[in-house]
Amino acid sequence: MDADTSDLQRLADDAIDLIQQRGAAQAQGSAVEANVRATRTRLGVTRFANSFVHQHVGEDTTALELLVAVDGRTASTATTRTTPEALREAVDAVLDAARQQPPDPHWPGATPPASIPDEVRFDGATAEGDPATRAEHVRAFVNAGEGLDAAGYVDTDASWTAFASTAGQRAAGASTRATVDGIHQTPTSAGSAHQTSSRLADLDGAAAGDRAAQRARDAAEFTDLDPGTLEVVLGPEAVATLLTFFAVYGFNAKMHLEGASFVELGAAQLDPAITILDDPEDPRAIGLPFDAEGSPRRPVTLVEQGVSRALAHDRRTAHRAGATTTGGAVPGGESLGAVPLNVRLLPGQRTPEEMVASVERGLLVTELNYVRVLEPKAQRATGLTRNGTFLIEDGEVTGAVSNLRFTESFLDALAPGRVLGVGADDRLADGEFGPGMVTCPSLHLAGFTFTGGARG
Repeated sequence: MDADTSDLQRLADDAIDLIQQRGAAQAQGSAVEANVRATRTRLGVTRFANSFVHQHVGEDTTALELLVAVDGRTASTATTRTTPEALREAVDAVLDAARQQPPDPHWPGATPPASIPDEVRFDGATAEGDPATRAEHVRAFVNAGEGLDAAGYVDTDASWTAFASTAGQRAAGASTRATVDGIHQTPTSAGSAHQTSSRLADLDGAAAGDRAAQRARDAAEFTDLDPGTLEVVLGPEAVATLLTFFAVYGFNAKMHLEGASFVELGAAQLDPAITILDDPEDPRAIGLPFDAEGSPRRPVTLVEQGVSRALAHDRRTAHRAGATTTGGAVPGGESLGAVPLNVRLLPGQRTPEEMVASVERGLLVTELNYVRVLEPKAQRATGLTRNGTFLIEDGEVTGAVSNLRFTESFLDALAPGRVLGVGADDRLADGEFGPGMVTCPSLHLAGFTFTGGARG
């Protein structure tokens, strides 16, 4: 299997031709526009629990998404039925639906022609990943625990996409991703590890398993800790969660236009140690070089040394703001808005061990879980720690603590003067919204507010 998208491009082009033909016949004198995206997705997942593989799941699906506008009245539909007859039915239905809608004040028109970057994040071996290959990574993860109970998954994900519009844009590309994510458990604790890459061959199940097992053993005996505000060293997974919420609720231009975002362009809102990019050109980046609207994705500096500089735009928000799209369109963006999909926090110079050594009393937090926003504009959220939370005293990890609930403004946590260190250990990390979106290092923060523990 290779990265050939010719069949998908023909499907998208046929849909555009049919929309123009049927639109002209059904709505004479009306202006009919459309964006069409054809995607084939091949997903394989191998799940394991109690140190045994218990499930292989695979799917290979082709889907077609149609967005049409009739005199500025928009409607959309999606289907996995791609025969000529089914395509005619879908086109007629979405054209009829569009005519029943009120005018869409934010419709920017069909996507115009634009050149697409040459970045390719596709690996044929990953696209061909089979259960046996994934199971070998599971075996290595499990064996690294030497008797501990392991659970998690290894997956491979390949997608091929072609885009066409009535305005003349054409774009095609393919991408792959592979992930190992799992835990090792003792009777009283769990430790986790996560790896993601565009290439299955980059994953090291044994190394991930060893890290998870060590964390589980280190946390096997723990104490309860009273709530309070403590200095913290956050691991990459925990940092990725903060950055994901910044991306969805902060640097999303729709949220900003509606007054729901914290971002004040040109203001020093974060610590000078913080520079955040949306960087599809990072060699580690996963995904296509164009967005859901067929627009090229381009690097954007969202925060430069603590100063908020830019937002992620799709064509809708750019039309409203008098700006240019950054390639931030995502499926369902009419309601969700534009989201940066390759968030990158630039690394610093310190190792996690050096950051821990500089803490008099605080916590080492591996991962955050079940995080929910309380106040989007303030970036105030609540959630739990999990899979390894450790007490630091006099620069050394002295033991594990039970999981804690936190209630914290992520904006305050990274405010000027609050970032004490940025790690050199940046990597793709899982920020709760899914793997492959955030690349980041560990962070040393002056304070994080914990509001409850095992005793309430």
